Amino acid sequence: MTEKLLTQLNPDGPDPGTSASRRRFLGNSANAIGTLAMASLLAQDADAGPLGGLPGLLPHIAPKAERCIMIYLEGAPSQIDLFDAKPKLRELHGQKLPDSLTKEVRFAFIQKESATLLGSPREFKRYGKSGIEMSDWLPHIGSCADDLCLIRSMHTDAFNHHPGQLMMNCGAPLLGRPSMGSWLNYGLGSASRELPGYVVLSAGRGTSGGASNWSSGFLPSSYQGVLFRSQGDPVLNLSNPPGFDDDLQRKTLTAIADLNRERLKGIGDPEIASRISAYELAFRMQASTPELMDLSSESAATREWYGLDRTEEGYKASRGGGKGTFHQFSSSCLLARRLVERGVRFVNIFHASWDHHSNLDDELRYCTAMADRPVAALIQDLKQRGLLDTTLVVWASEFGRTPLGENRRGSAPNTGRDHHPFAFSLFLAGGGIKGGQVIGKTDEIGWNVVEDPVHVHDLHATILHLFGVDHTRLTYRFQGRDFRLTDVAGKVVPKMLA
Repeated sequence: MTEKLLTQLNPDGPDPGTSASRRRFLGNSANAIGTLAMASLLAQDADAGPLGGLPGLLPHIAPKAERCIMIYLEGAPSQIDLFDAKPKLRELHGQKLPDSLTKEVRFAFIQKESATLLGSPREFKRYGKSGIEMSDWLPHIGSCADDLCLIRSMHTDAFNHHPGQLMMNCGAPLLGRPSMGSWLNYGLGSASRELPGYVVLSAGRGTSGGASNWSSGFLPSSYQGVLFRSQGDPVLNLSNPPGFDDDLQRKTLTAIADLNRERLKGIGDPEIASRISAYELAFRMQASTPELMDLSSESAATREWYGLDRTEEGYKASRGGGKGTFHQFSSSCLLARRLVERGVRFVNIFHASWDHHSNLDDELRYCTAMADRPVAALIQDLKQRGLLDTTLVVWASEFGRTPLGENRRGSAPNTGRDHHPFAFSLFLAGGGIKGGQVIGKTDEIGWNVVEDPVHVHDLHATILHLFGVDHTRLTYRFQGRDFRLTDVAGKVVPKMLA
């Protein structure tokens, strides 16, 4: 019965058989999808469990995480200046690397023949009982050290930004693949009736990858991330126009839904079911979203804790965002807590840019001042509310930065760092993660991983495992093959698990 249902739900699945006509097959698909769409609406009215997902199939194992907040810092924060202290690199500052190390390496901008090593001027301190070393520019995050799992041995396949963003968010450096938030909502459904299961918040310039980072790809579009704006209506066209009250809106949506269901029966396009669901969700959001976005209900102490009223005064930077970025990012962190409290499965916070090819000291100082306080407040706030145990918090980006100073033609040499996919750092907290530890190690200058390498596919496999999902079994058949977030690779990293 399960295989039959999945076949009906997935029009690119196994051949329905020569005895059944295409029209009959599509009709069966339409009925199955329509049944699930109606079941979701009835479940909402009956206050019954998660909406959507694969009923009865997931989770595969007992989950520890129920929600995820992924803080994505586009551009690649310099791990050498933040998370991975390299005294030897400072000692070798200004020297060239042996040609054998760079011979086969592609750089985005570095000119190999004249490149030299760039030691970090940052002071590293040990934080918490665990004594994890981090930069002096991350004192607030450092205060959370005993809750963090810091991975210093990440590596990836992409060395340019958009492919790297797709790799970290969607599991492949290609357009058209579903993002991790889409996969989780597809597999597990959403616990929220009034809000999307996948919400995207943004601050700064916006990522170069844009909406492809939160796309549903070939999954039904109802699993795509919904971008909430930081000004005006959080979602465009959410408010009714003048003279158009809720009663008229309800009658209009009912009529449209009836027409869409008739169309669904006729042609069996699953996107019609997604459209029905989207209209219904938008109507419910008209009531729930204004209250969500109104931060005036938060105490003055909470606003101070997250740094909502800070300004960028005294910082010199051009890449991290203009006036108001500190407030936007702090608001995003506070909103993320409010969203997961209300049952949203996956929240992305995007900020751009940490792409520091030049002016590294001023630009990184700006970005860390913006992020350090609210990210720490988010982790601590979730913990004091009893939510951190079941909420996974991830600090991530597409890759790291080179131990070499950048020396592109026409620019001042050695004031920034180039793209480095071979070794970088990120951290996780909560949601079944074992905190107070460092996983992995890089060589003396931070060029290569020398201990416990963790690929992006391994990270994704582990995150899915925390949600009770076997990454090899969460698949979707598209264009004749089964796809998954981890493609054909990935392994769970046991050291990360509590």
